[in-house]
Amino acid sequence: MEAPWSREEFEQKLRTKGQGYHIYHPFHVAMYEGKLSKEQLQAWVLNRFYYQISIPLKDAAILSNCPDVEARKQWIVRITDHDGTMENSYGGIEAWVELGSAVGLSREDVVSLKHVSPGVKFAVDAYVNFCKQRSWQESMCSSLTELFAPHIHQQRISSWPEMYPWIDESGLKYFKKRLTEARRDVEQGLNVTLDYFSQSREMQEKALDILQFKLNILWVIADSIMLQSSEITMDGREYLKQPVY
Repeated sequence: MEAPWSREEFEQKLRTKGQGYHIYHPFHVAMYEGKLSKEQLQAWVLNRFYYQISIPLKDAAILSNCPDVEARKQWIVRITDHDGTMENSYGGIEAWVELGSAVGLSREDVVSLKHVSPGVKFAVDAYVNFCKQRSWQESMCSSLTELFAPHIHQQRISSWPEMYPWIDESGLKYFKKRLTEARRDVEQGLNVTLDYFSQSREMQEKALDILQFKLNILWVIADSIMLQSSEITMDGREYLKQPVY
């Protein structure tokens, strides 16, 4: 049996998984390059709202399976980050509704979910169910796509005003908000993963598989949105094949 990787080697292997992050999906590449139409960006916002409202559900599922008080104290803030609180109802979900307004959608358009692709619903529901059924450590490990999120948020903040000047910049609050939150969240999820899965090489490889599962979820979401945006053209590139790393 092979010896476990060192903590540093294990962390590097987790970070290397970022090569398959959905920032490299042709739909997101086109978004960054300013090649999406208004309707295509709207489709992305409408579909991704289903993911946003499901984040507190998956985090609540993680907490329900977690007997570790200290871990729960740290993780619970993720729910209020998105839902807001009784004192301040403004959270990530409301910020996403504002993003919808910034791209020309009404609140009803966004919150009704009537424009959400079945593929997006299937992928997001699969992720929530994973977090309901697996151990809290495995579910926290699946959150580690946050390792790669700050770059994509910064990319949108930096490129959208130039590439899509018709978007009201006040609607970019969600991405600015997540820049700080994602970096904080990564610390806890990474520490839990490095501590729990470093017991053996087999466990470490399991963690890599779990992270790949979450990367697959995000890739399928992008695939589904792209298929829904049937008028899109991207230099004839294939977009249904996810790269294998």
